[in-house]
Amino acid sequence: MTILESKNGYSRTIPLTPGAFALLHDMRGEAESEDVRSERVFPLTANALRMAWERMLAKTDIEDLHFHDLRHEAISRFFEMGLTVPEVASISGHRDMKMLMRYAHADTTRLAKKLEAAE
Repeated sequence: MTILESKNGYSRTIPLTPGAFALLHDMRGEAESEDVRSERVFPLTANALRMAWERMLAKTDIEDLHFHDLRHEAISRFFEMGLTVPEVASISGHRDMKMLMRYAHADTTRLAKKLEAAE
């Protein structure tokens, strides 16, 4: 997927899994068949997204979870999968490695196993 202009003003190409690509492709087809034309992948207003998020939180009794926390979690999981710093940065769009590393938190259980295996 190519983002022509991101929040930081730069374009970038983000690799997608085959499943994610198929989902987005199917969504595009549905929008065209319903004659809904939009430059957005998800034609929602910021307010609609916020309200949907709040409804989800209310249904699940989850406290202190913010939408941006999902980004934090995804970046941590990419590192746990073994992706390198440049690979994660290409997905997340971080140009500053110091900022990217603020998102990365090692799974201490996996880290302990790696250290144990190194002995």
